[in-house]
Amino acid sequence: MKVKTILVSQPEPKIENSPYFDLQEKQKVKIDFRPFIHVEGVPAKEIRHQKIDLSNYTAIILTSRNAVDHFFRVAEEMRFKVPDSMKYFCQSEAVAYYLQKYVVYRKRKIYVGKRTFPELSPLIKKYKDEKFLLPNTDKVKPLVPETLDALGVNWKQATFYKTVVSDLSDLADVYYDVLVFFSPSGIESLFQNFPDFKQNDTRIAVFGNTTIKAVKEKGLRVDIAAPTPETPSMTMALEKYIEQVNKKK
Repeated sequence: MKVKTILVSQPEPKIENSPYFDLQEKQKVKIDFRPFIHVEGVPAKEIRHQKIDLSNYTAIILTSRNAVDHFFRVAEEMRFKVPDSMKYFCQSEAVAYYLQKYVVYRKRKIYVGKRTFPELSPLIKKYKDEKFLLPNTDKVKPLVPETLDALGVNWKQATFYKTVVSDLSDLADVYYDVLVFFSPSGIESLFQNFPDFKQNDTRIAVFGNTTIKAVKEKGLRVDIAAPTPETPSMTMALEKYIEQVNKKK
């Protein structure tokens, strides 16, 4: 069956040169974007119940742009003036760059990892006498606390924001040829919104092994998978599949 419509379970890209827009134009397909999950901030009152006093910490570990946003939101709600001496340990350059939204970069102590959390650990170890706070989501990858425990540093984790299932009830009678997922949470959202979902002729595209596992655990079929050596991105995997099925008569 040919592919004419695709639903990507993420927000629409804000950049004009997104590969999704190129794919849409080149392959003459319709691509819609809809986040199946979204992030909600935890109120400062709840964070106090987690026994968090921001003045007790000298360093903040930031693993995502959401962590940046919600740390400064909570600081504002708590009327806590973040001291200039605060150290920021950012998992990637993208997170460090985003931090500039809140602090004057050149005047702050900012330490940047390469991409993965373990790559940040040597920098954290170098400053092992600091008191670290990890503002994070309610769904933290086990690798993060495991890495920090192994370093033997003084650290505490707090839930500053939560991943919440979005309401997709308006899509109940809408059909797409391909559904694209990037996380197990997206699959969870699909079934919370549509408990009786049947795949039938719908193709499912997934990114990452944990998402593939979540799809299969629900008894669904994976039709398009990324990354692979041949198709390292989702758009490349989609394009390859579309070219194969749409040229068939």
